[in-house]
Amino acid sequence: MGKSILITGSSSGIGLDAARSLSNRGWRVFATCRKQEDCEALIAEGFESLRLDYEDTPSIAAAAKEVLRRTGGTLDALFNNGAYAIPGAVEDLPTDALRANFEANFFGCHELTRLIIPAMRAQGSGRIVQCSSVLGFSAYPWRGSYVATKFALEGLTDTMRLEMRDTGIKFALIEPGPIDTKFRINSAIQFEKWINWEGSARADQYRDELIPRLHAAQKEPAPFELQPEAVTRKLIHALEAPRPRARYYVTTPTYIAGWMNRLLPTRAQDWFKARS
Repeated sequence: MGKSILITGSSSGIGLDAARSLSNRGWRVFATCRKQEDCEALIAEGFESLRLDYEDTPSIAAAAKEVLRRTGGTLDALFNNGAYAIPGAVEDLPTDALRANFEANFFGCHELTRLIIPAMRAQGSGRIVQCSSVLGFSAYPWRGSYVATKFALEGLTDTMRLEMRDTGIKFALIEPGPIDTKFRINSAIQFEKWINWEGSARADQYRDELIPRLHAAQKEPAPFELQPEAVTRKLIHALEAPRPRARYYVTTPTYIAGWMNRLLPTRAQDWFKARS
């Protein structure tokens, strides 16, 4: 068998494209999903698939244990990919919603990573790649929950990269902008679940701006949107290059945001973002 990798969020989009592409390159792929029916579909396609839900601690432990059992206690790579967003103004975001979002986007990722590190440490090598976002280093309005989780993920990953320099385990962040996935559809579902927009002081803004954008985003491509394979190309480099980069930008908006962070003062960035 080739090198082995555990990928989360593999039912569609970035995770599914990564699983298929890496399998074609000879990797042994463990493709995990939140729902068992999605795992069954991947198994029918020929993958080794297990249920893993970042918001379900027993499923994280069970999946990690089973993957390591099947490989004899080794694993070459982990791609933490699963995440979702809850659109809305921070003042309207219930704290329980933020807790749930952190569980899925941050705590579950941390928990899985900690379970895999001992195997990589024992073998003296490994790659851990985190799927972050342009919103992991550049905040935008109406995205506070997702921004907070991805800023946290980036800070944690940067720290682990420094701490693990003497272990042979390498860390990388992939920072996509708009990618053609079910992400925006899922965001609209989370918005309706958590945000009481009609009771908000910003009800007019929700009705006239945010809600039409959420509905339009489900039907129309976002500006500069790319397909999931654009992320997979960067993932392959992070996994297979002798010296992977610490960060991989994907899509034009990510490059623009990186340029603004380097060259523009905060007030100028705020002016641009408020009008974008």
